[in-house]
Amino acid sequence: MALGFEGIIFYVVLLDSVMANIMVWFSPKLLKWYTTYWSKFAKDFPPAKGWCAYYFVLVVWIGYGLNRLGII
Repeated sequence: MALGFEGIIFYVVLLDSVMANIMVWFSPKLLKWYTTYWSKFAKDFPPAKGWCAYYFVLVVWIGYGLNRLGII
């Protein structure tokens, strides 16, 4: 089965959630860069461990649903 639009979007969001978790949990330099150069965006989306873990769990849950539907 070919990877459709929903699958591509899912994998992009999954990559984003994984990178956000790596940044928050393991890389203080990236965390400082994010809050310095993306300060306006960081006010609305703060780099917190709990929120990033929650984001990852939600993305995996959506992926599970897409997999059960046979989309990915």
